[in-house]
Amino acid sequence: MVKKTVNLAIVSNNTFEASKAASPNPYDISSALQTTLDFSELIAIFSGKIKAMIPHSAFAYTHPGFGLEVKSGIAGKYACSYALKIGQQPLGKLKLMRNHRFSDIEIKLLETLLGCLIYPLKNAMLFHQALRMAYIDPLTQTHNRTSFNDMINREMKLAMRSSKNLAIIFLDIDYFKAINDNYGHHCGDLMLASVAAWIKNSLRSSDIVFRYGGEEFIILLSDTDLAGAELLAEKIRAAIERHILAYGMNAIKVTASLGVSALLGNDTLDSFIKRADDALYKAKNNGRNRVISAR
Repeated sequence: MVKKTVNLAIVSNNTFEASKAASPNPYDISSALQTTLDFSELIAIFSGKIKAMIPHSAFAYTHPGFGLEVKSGIAGKYACSYALKIGQQPLGKLKLMRNHRFSDIEIKLLETLLGCLIYPLKNAMLFHQALRMAYIDPLTQTHNRTSFNDMINREMKLAMRSSKNLAIIFLDIDYFKAINDNYGHHCGDLMLASVAAWIKNSLRSSDIVFRYGGEEFIILLSDTDLAGAELLAEKIRAAIERHILAYGMNAIKVTASLGVSALLGNDTLDSFIKRADDALYKAKNNGRNRVISAR
């Protein structure tokens, strides 16, 4: 396997000049890559544009900073692997694969053409960083309320159109105001971040958690019925209850109350959310540290 780091500053044009009679037009590649800011589409476009001159059966692209892992095709025995960056800024790792070795000429040509991919990847990264700032709560690193408002409408329409299940869980940290009052807001912030992490550790990859406001979180569960949502809500409740928050010399017991609702055929956004919210307040009024479902 060939493993290299490609930095824009060290990409050579000499190889492209020597191979230009047989190589794709880099301007054509660059133009095609300007059509999207989606990481997956960028790599697919690049792969398609170079495939005639650098045949490969599969590609894989990873970017740990965005939790990305994009794969396509049938992996082969041989691979060229590149860590892409500008300066010290990582842009992810790209691997091309096939069942026979890559020649030195192909490798040099590939390294030249990777220069076409660098800036589109950087632009995509900047775009997604901006989206993250707009849609991610900086304290808890969960999605924020703006993100929820955008996503819930889309998920409801999709579920109703395709007759699929959809459920939500409302979660509220018990006695959070007392914790803030007794230990201070720094402790409260630590608790919010910790609870968010415990929630995320209990979720499936398809589930999304949002900080809805204050100490309240919402978990959006696609393709999940009420019974499935109840089971997950109980798993989250138990996971939070198992933890003790250490703050200075204090050991603080943490619990949460949860309300669950599943999408009904005649639901509006308000009615769907209100049932979960009402169930949450029943859980609070019935002694806290429990799950109640809207039926």
